[in-house]
Amino acid sequence: MKALQIVENKLAICEIPQPQPQAGEVLVKLSAVALNHRDQWIRAGKYPNIVFNTTLGSDGCGQVTALGKGASKKWLNKTVVINPNVNWGDDQRIQSSSYQVLGMPTAGTLAEYISIPQDRVVEKPKHLTDTEAAALPLAGLTAYRALFHHGELQKGQKVLITGIGGGVSQMAFLWAQAKGAQVSVTSGQPEKLEKMQELGAFLGFNYKVEWAREAAQQGESYDLIIDSTGGPQLNSLIKLARPAGRIVFYGATTGLPPKIDLYRMFWNQVTLQGSTMGSDKEFVEMIAFTAKHKLVPMIDSVRPFSEALDAFNRMEQSQQFGKLVLSLT
Repeated sequence: MKALQIVENKLAICEIPQPQPQAGEVLVKLSAVALNHRDQWIRAGKYPNIVFNTTLGSDGCGQVTALGKGASKKWLNKTVVINPNVNWGDDQRIQSSSYQVLGMPTAGTLAEYISIPQDRVVEKPKHLTDTEAAALPLAGLTAYRALFHHGELQKGQKVLITGIGGGVSQMAFLWAQAKGAQVSVTSGQPEKLEKMQELGAFLGFNYKVEWAREAAQQGESYDLIIDSTGGPQLNSLIKLARPAGRIVFYGATTGLPPKIDLYRMFWNQVTLQGSTMGSDKEFVEMIAFTAKHKLVPMIDSVRPFSEALDAFNRMEQSQQFGKLVLSLT
């Protein structure tokens, strides 16, 4: 079968043996898979403990075509979404010390088939196509935990989501809207801000100018801020947080802040909370939330698996708006 692997610091579509389902596993014939920035960071050598000759990918949707010994017959011929967690553990508060994400070092979804434990699959929401469902897992789970587990988002609250060009931030926007929040966003690209306001964003701020001052001048403050960048803007976010507000961050793409305004934080009782991925329980809840509200992930493009490297190049250049999906049908 064909698989996209990391081979000596570069990506290559390789021919490898088709996996056989072991005890308790299901074999999924993947119909659509999606890229994440994690895959690009591995490609660029910016991810720790890279294992070469590993199939990348954490997102996928497909049909169960075979069962390993002891796997439930209910899965046979079902169209499923892959849960990318490996060994989250029993503690809902934190992943276990052996936690991994599917797609390195454990073989991932960027292949024609994947054999995976049966508790790693959830039935696809009926309102989604396979390509739409393939875009959900990693970004959707990360956004769901940030918003609802740590962010404790409630209907009617005001939310700010930074860097709206990313997959997680876009999922967070959709989830927060569905919950009934008023959502504002930031981006460095005016066309993305225009697009998000067409989709219902309350306000859009260009972070390449003094956006935080503009927001403050408009009287903006937020119950919940979802951030992936960290860096120098963190104190601006602290200033925009309401008393008892929450700032949940799932990345630090612009590095560490030079200082943190602890005085304002303790006086306003602001919470700064790190978050990553999500538990297996939250994955099931995220899929159910998606189905209940008939949410559809934003898709930048769908292209054949043979054009995977072109998709990675588009991600590297930050040209995409929405998830990059590869079709295997």
